[in-house]
Amino acid sequence: MPMPEWLRVRRGKDAGGRDAAQWSKCAECGEMLYRRDLAANLYVCSRCGHHFRIGAYDRISTIVDGDFTEIGGEVQVGDPLQWSDRKSYPVKLAGDREKSGLSEAVVCGFGQIGGFDVALGVMDFHFRGGTMGTVVGERVTMLLEEATRRHLPCVIFTASGGARMEEGMFALMQLAKTTAAVTRFMADGNALITVLTDPTTGGVSASFAFQADIILAEPKAMIGFAGRRVIEQTIRQKLPEGFQAAEFLLEHGHIDIVVERRLLKETLVRFLDYTAKGAAQRARAEAHA
Repeated sequence: MPMPEWLRVRRGKDAGGRDAAQWSKCAECGEMLYRRDLAANLYVCSRCGHHFRIGAYDRISTIVDGDFTEIGGEVQVGDPLQWSDRKSYPVKLAGDREKSGLSEAVVCGFGQIGGFDVALGVMDFHFRGGTMGTVVGERVTMLLEEATRRHLPCVIFTASGGARMEEGMFALMQLAKTTAAVTRFMADGNALITVLTDPTTGGVSASFAFQADIILAEPKAMIGFAGRRVIEQTIRQKLPEGFQAAEFLLEHGHIDIVVERRLLKETLVRFLDYTAKGAAQRARAEAHA
């Protein structure tokens, strides 16, 4: 299929215009960064190395080799609880769609990374804080099920503030749903790689984010279940410095590797090569059994 227009734009074929004149301030060191230079540096501060949060479409454009075929776009959210506070739930969703250019907090599909065919899911914190509701759970499940049918490895980038309160129990059910989908996917001998980005918390961290064969994280990403303040108030203890940072989790054995964004694609390619060789060895062993 032809390259999606959003992917064409992000690869610079339509560069320039209003976005090219914007500046961004680094939250870590305060440096003012020209947005075009920032984008060219994969949204990493050239002064201090701070990794900005990156949108799903921008992430995909830097990871996939060529085309990306999206699935699950037809799955749209309802309003099961008729939630309303200052704004109704549908009004909130409409605002997020307009600001982010996304239909939901995850984009799923198929493409190639370093020549390897993969299923790819990318969450986006800019849409409802990356919260997992029924659509996110359904799209991730669809991705894993289709990857199982195609016998492909799956890579999922996580970025989430937890379960979506506007969907209540329907959102919480997605933890069990995605966990079961991962279990079926891996039982079929397929490889799952997750990349934890800032932040990965709540229901996503309690389900598919930590179920993977290989778990990567970006530098200084905040990763955990509950927030630091909530934990301290609950246990009435002061938490260690750097608690819930990617490096802290690496030191304590919860993730496998912390990778700078500029090295992320080549690292994924290396792991995909390992998993492909492992799958080939298993196939040969089964053939001779």
